[in-house]
Amino acid sequence: MQDDLEPRPVRDSQSEMAEIVLPNDTNPLGALLGGRLMHWIDLAGAMAAHRHSRNYVVTASVDHIDFLVPVRVGDLVILRSSVNRVFHTSMEVGVKVYVENYIADTAQHVGSAYLTFVAVDAAGKHLKVPAVIPETEEQQRWYTDAGRRREIRREHLERRRKAAR
Repeated sequence: MQDDLEPRPVRDSQSEMAEIVLPNDTNPLGALLGGRLMHWIDLAGAMAAHRHSRNYVVTASVDHIDFLVPVRVGDLVILRSSVNRVFHTSMEVGVKVYVENYIADTAQHVGSAYLTFVAVDAAGKHLKVPAVIPETEEQQRWYTDAGRRREIRREHLERRRKAAR
């Protein structure tokens, strides 16, 4: 609902999900499909956006994703997400992905992504989102960087619109 627009700390949005990579999640070489990982990133990001906005959210955009290390059948994928910054009806959410091999007791950073979600009501109308309060130096850096990324996204969008004319 729209009643509670009190600013909320980043920690209120922090979410974590885990997935075990099964054979159906992989390509013929036994490596996790990029599309499956992108799906999980979208879900993890939506969890943080839901928790912060306390409303329905829809994915508006996903920034660049690099796959840094392969993920194999049997690995445990950990996705951690939180709201980085709020822009009226939209939120930038950061998602960090790790792979844990619980047999070898190792963990590696797989990649990170930034997604933009928009809060909506049941009819799809955009809703105002409470501000986010960064509490740590790292969260403050994410907040500042999110503002820069938003400007870059806007510039790219404007260029695409001009090119389409």
